[in-house]
Amino acid sequence: MKLITVLGNRPQFIKAAPVSEYIKNHSSIQETIIHTGQHYDKNMSDVFFDELSLPAPKYNLSVGSATHGKQIAGMLEKIEEILISEKPGAVLVYGDTNSTLAGALAAAKLLIPVIHIEAGLRYHNKLITEEVNRVITDYLSSLLFCPTESAVENLKREAILIGVYNVGDVMLDSVLNNRDTALGEISYEECLSRLEPYPDIRFAHKKISDLKSKGYYLATVHRAENTDDIRKLGNIIEAFEALDFPVLFLVHPRTLSIFRKYLNECAYENILFVNPVSYRNMIVLMNNAKKMLTDSGGIQKEAYFLRIPCVTLTEQTEWNETLDGGWNVLSGTDKNEIIRCVMSTRIDSKAVEKNYFGDGKAAEKIVRIIEAEFMIRR
Repeated sequence: MKLITVLGNRPQFIKAAPVSEYIKNHSSIQETIIHTGQHYDKNMSDVFFDELSLPAPKYNLSVGSATHGKQIAGMLEKIEEILISEKPGAVLVYGDTNSTLAGALAAAKLLIPVIHIEAGLRYHNKLITEEVNRVITDYLSSLLFCPTESAVENLKREAILIGVYNVGDVMLDSVLNNRDTALGEISYEECLSRLEPYPDIRFAHKKISDLKSKGYYLATVHRAENTDDIRKLGNIIEAFEALDFPVLFLVHPRTLSIFRKYLNECAYENILFVNPVSYRNMIVLMNNAKKMLTDSGGIQKEAYFLRIPCVTLTEQTEWNETLDGGWNVLSGTDKNEIIRCVMSTRIDSKAVEKNYFGDGKAAEKIVRIIEAEFMIRR
């Protein structure tokens, strides 16, 4: 079977790694990767292919940043040309990005079966771009691999019943595959030494080398709902400044552009702004953090898998299972609510013993089902 996989951003590289590895070593599937170039910064792209041993993409579309319409249109045009040339038996997409939607649309229009990994997730809010992408992709898909039982139930409510499988979460596979290597080979001190501060954002007093294990909060902010609203982003930054421990802020390129435009004149007392890091370095930083502060769905789960408390800077999450026991708490973007959630919430340590996300063998199940389904169709 010839399979085309469409990838475009950091979380998709992490999700794809265990699946591509299993395809390469244990299956009769021939996989070809298209990289849309949605994430193109070295720290958000190349490092993940190197570190996770992802097969090099045969095609790199280099679409880059643009408005949603322009970005998706550019991807659609180029992906369609590749699919016509390659004639795959199916197209595999991950998650809920513009790359996901473009890959699914291009395949569906050419009557090529779509396989969606991380299907069935719902915000129940179509004002969120990711929600639009994932809903449309699910309706276009022939095989839908869900990470949780609640995702299966979401699809049932929308009358999507055929080709649906609860296989567990491939991100759990990635964490389990990389955790011991990361923590065994990269010391905390070495990880700190690799961090690259942004030279044009001033730190008033804090030094990266002074950060103590469990003595800092680790933060990421990248969702358009937060970065495109300067009021929300300002509230988040004010909250970070008021916290009781330093905030190590891994700044997404989208967020950096906003900082440079609006918030760069301040001298920050409690926040250290640094470049994004590789996956294994991220595991080390998370493992040593007091709490995670994020609006990333993937990082919510990674924190949960690593048993690190998390405060999510949105009003909703598609990963409601992580809220059990207070391991993840939704703060929204109100300054006082962020501070309260970070400094006051407590967790139930037994809650993570529940097996919401599977057994860490999602990749194997996915590949076996793909092989079986397409053997039947032949």
